[in-house]
Amino acid sequence: MNKKETMYTIGLDYGSDSVRSLIVNVETGEEVAGAVFEYPRWKKGMYCDANKNQFRQHPKDYLEGLELAITEALKQVSAEVANQVVGISVDTTGSTPVAVDEKGVPLALTHGFEDNPNAMFILWKDHTALQEANEINELARKWEVDFTRYEGGIYSPEWFWAKLLHVLREDPAVFRAANSWVEHCDWIPGLLTGRTRPRQLKRSRCAAGHKAMWHEAFNGLPSEEFLMALDPMLGGWRERLYSETYSSDVAVGKLSDEWAEKLGLSTDVLVGVGAFDAHIGAVGGEVAPYRLSKVMGTSTCDMLVVPMEEAGEKVVEGICGQVDGSIIPGMLGLEAGQAAFGDIYAWFKRLLMWPAERILAKTNIVNEEQRELLIQEMADQLMKELAEEADKIGIEESGVLALDWMNGRRTPDANPTVKGAMAGLSLGTDAPRIFRAFVEATAFGSKAIMNRFLEAEMRIDEVVALGGVAKKSPLVMQIVCDVLNRPIKVARSEQTCALGAAMMAAVVAGEYSSVAEAQEKMGSGFEHTYHPIPEHVEKYERIYKSYQTFGQLVESGLSN
Repeated sequence: MNKKETMYTIGLDYGSDSVRSLIVNVETGEEVAGAVFEYPRWKKGMYCDANKNQFRQHPKDYLEGLELAITEALKQVSAEVANQVVGISVDTTGSTPVAVDEKGVPLALTHGFEDNPNAMFILWKDHTALQEANEINELARKWEVDFTRYEGGIYSPEWFWAKLLHVLREDPAVFRAANSWVEHCDWIPGLLTGRTRPRQLKRSRCAAGHKAMWHEAFNGLPSEEFLMALDPMLGGWRERLYSETYSSDVAVGKLSDEWAEKLGLSTDVLVGVGAFDAHIGAVGGEVAPYRLSKVMGTSTCDMLVVPMEEAGEKVVEGICGQVDGSIIPGMLGLEAGQAAFGDIYAWFKRLLMWPAERILAKTNIVNEEQRELLIQEMADQLMKELAEEADKIGIEESGVLALDWMNGRRTPDANPTVKGAMAGLSLGTDAPRIFRAFVEATAFGSKAIMNRFLEAEMRIDEVVALGGVAKKSPLVMQIVCDVLNRPIKVARSEQTCALGAAMMAAVVAGEYSSVAEAQEKMGSGFEHTYHPIPEHVEKYERIYKSYQTFGQLVESGLSN
């Protein structure tokens, strides 16, 4: 009897800065190869303006990454492994939509729009659509049906309809040329299968439900009457988008001849419906009912799944939505998160590095090579030194209090207009004390999210952390653990999003009958568990109350 051939799947994870590929053994979950491609145009800051909160990404970055990330990973394995790849699934940031023509080609890839930021993908953290989001919220509260009900009750400028309307208003040329709009997580699977025409695309339930106000109770997207009342220029757009959506265990189709040749794979490879990175990352981190999965990176996403029959009619206000099948088919997927987490630490690092980079660039004391080495060493060592010194500072010792709203507040209760703030500064306040205050603030933001789930009677039995911060910063993880007063497991895999995509691809390819079965066979488990320190928990309870009061003062002051 012949031994069954070992099969492999590829998970493709499009993050904010790069795309990662991962080739995974379907039987054992072994991560046999992978590659990372950094977006070259994004890295140069092209098409972005942080002062305007404009963050756009050129589709060429995604296309180049798609090909190179996969082919570079395949170079690391044998031809036999490549021949036994049976599925590819994709996750991306979101909401990251783009205007497309009738063939589903992003306008930035067409003549006349090559350098137009409005014709490019609008990255999730782009906040240029603040006015449009406010208008959606005002209208939704007056409308007979609240189309924001299953999206936490507050629509965000980070989401699909606000971005679409903002660009259509701002750019008449895009308005005239656009045939439809497509999420990044829908475009890549369509591209791989040669089915990019807007009507051919299988649209992600995850993207549509959490960001575009799609719900079965509404017969799909918001009604034509609602959209026309919002702005007459939205007339007809509902019909140019979609009515059906699909969970990520469904196949879009097989790899096209063109992409099979480019990648060196078979045309029998099945491609799954895409989804957002945090939702697929939760799958890779072995999310299960009532297990809160915290994807901790530049921002955070806090994911929870609940069996539909147990969720009942519960609605959690102030989060990023609750959608049937957005994470695991057949379960209610709930999403919350912080608009900035690791981004706050990165901002503080840039702040501290500014004088060194500025002054060293002009000095004649050292030569150019030495300058570069000095700057690099400082950049490499800075966060390590800050963390070591911050860890020596006792809780409540410095009296410095911070708010984690440097990029607005995502949840609970979205408000992109609020800003970060600090209190309790003195002439004795130094960089490690400020850094610790920021770490504590991000932990308090996490606690506010967990409390909102609990207040809505959504049970949390376990907390799992995944992502770069979870893997790299014991200081941050212990403080979050103490503030939440919950043990936190850290997922072993370095690439839980890509691993989750590979798991989904295995289900799509028929290697497993369910996501749970794929997780059991392909999961990498957990490498460490943080436990709360009782004396720290008590102190942080007191500081958290101060954090809440401080936040209320800052927010009310900004609104006056």
